[in-house]
Amino acid sequence: MRIAVIGAGAIGGTLAAWLAQTHDVTVCARSPLTDLEVMREEGVIRATPLVLTDPAAATPVDWVLCTTKTYDCESAAAWLPGLMGPEARLAVIQNGVEQRERFPQVSRDLTVPVIIDLPAERTAQGRLVQRRNGTIHVPDDANGVAFAALFAGTVIDAQTTPDFVTAAWRKLAINCSGIVSALTLRPAEVANDEGIAEVMRGLVRECITVGRLEGADLPDKLADQVVKWTTLAHPQSVNSIQADRMAGRRTEVDARNLVIVRLGEKHGVATPLNRALAAVLAASA
Repeated sequence: MRIAVIGAGAIGGTLAAWLAQTHDVTVCARSPLTDLEVMREEGVIRATPLVLTDPAAATPVDWVLCTTKTYDCESAAAWLPGLMGPEARLAVIQNGVEQRERFPQVSRDLTVPVIIDLPAERTAQGRLVQRRNGTIHVPDDANGVAFAALFAGTVIDAQTTPDFVTAAWRKLAINCSGIVSALTLRPAEVANDEGIAEVMRGLVRECITVGRLEGADLPDKLADQVVKWTTLAHPQSVNSIQADRMAGRRTEVDARNLVIVRLGEKHGVATPLNRALAAVLAASA
């Protein structure tokens, strides 16, 4: 398969390196790089994909994987005219529950929303550290099956799920609670503070309420589970929204918290905790 990966960050670089072991991969990046190297406990994998920095140089592929931050969709979209042939499909590998809506120029029938759990870090241009094998979930349809098949032979467990809406909102429930680390600048251990844990539960409860109205099957116990999962993580684990704030970058608060506010308003549901903490984070930038 001819695959183009837009974005050479931690997720994009790691996926590109694995896919390049068995496919023809092009990396679309802002800056040139010579190769990719992924460090794992089991050893190192290397790849030398074609690297493009100019959308005008793009040629049609079978699959386009967008792995940029959600706020970079406009720049990512500049690559699509050159990459998307009539039968090409677009996989949107981003946080949140609005993957299909972010690229309206591509038919929904050709767009695959992707949920990914892949602990990886970029230490330098083209140099990545992969902490765990990782998982991918996509809708259980023809496009989802075809996308999951791209990862056959890799360590990444890519599979379809019959209820993608629920899976996406469950991931959002975890992500929305991470704003407490961005505000306190404390890693996962912050969830051991019972006051903070209750704030996290409140954020997740709002997510559950809105998610159910959007068609997700979310249990009440998910709020307690998110806190428990966070306390069981490595105490110094830093989530992406905290890492972005510490680095002075834009955050994905819109896709992680404000989406709950927006969709809550659509259904006439108040989401005061997500709204308030998002506002505090914006004022702290």
